[in-house]
Amino acid sequence: MTTTPTDDPADSSSDPRPCSPGSPESPAFGGSADSPASAAELADAMTRAIKRIRRQTGWRLEPYGITPGQARALRTLAHVPGCETPDRAMRLSDLADKLHIAPRSATTVVDALEEAGLVERSPDPADRRAVRILLTEAGRAAVERIGQVRDEVAQEYFGEVSPADEEVLLRVLRSAEARFLAAGPPRRSAPPDAAR
Repeated sequence: MTTTPTDDPADSSSDPRPCSPGSPESPAFGGSADSPASAAELADAMTRAIKRIRRQTGWRLEPYGITPGQARALRTLAHVPGCETPDRAMRLSDLADKLHIAPRSATTVVDALEEAGLVERSPDPADRRAVRILLTEAGRAAVERIGQVRDEVAQEYFGEVSPADEEVLLRVLRSAEARFLAAGPPRRSAPPDAAR
């Protein structure tokens, strides 16, 4: 299915119907102006923002032939100091770990980037069985382009937000992330009917 701007179920701006009881916007859900926001509402708002920003970024990168997954890989590679030199560039296995994807999937992404001339594979000087991924000059230019697109989309989305509010939001999110990471990975509990 092709996704269009109106396909997003999170986009309620085009829905003229009033809120039904139990919907995220209804007072019964805690969404009235008189009640404080809940953590779940904050998570919902963040999810909508992330979806919209990602979608817009993906659309803006299409003319350059770069997918969102490839953009993430390029940005990850670019953050390694000395990413253009064989002994400092990131290993393919480390890239997979950083992107939280299977090594096979990382290989597919790197194949496409290499075909586009944005990266090169090089044997690891310390371990000939390992492969390091080097950014090419064209890859560096692509990273710059990706950064410009991300800045444009962010400016458009947060354009009406005051710098003070942006600062507060960023501080809150960084604080929540730090506490989450400090607590360690959450334990997964079995579904209620798993013992049956």
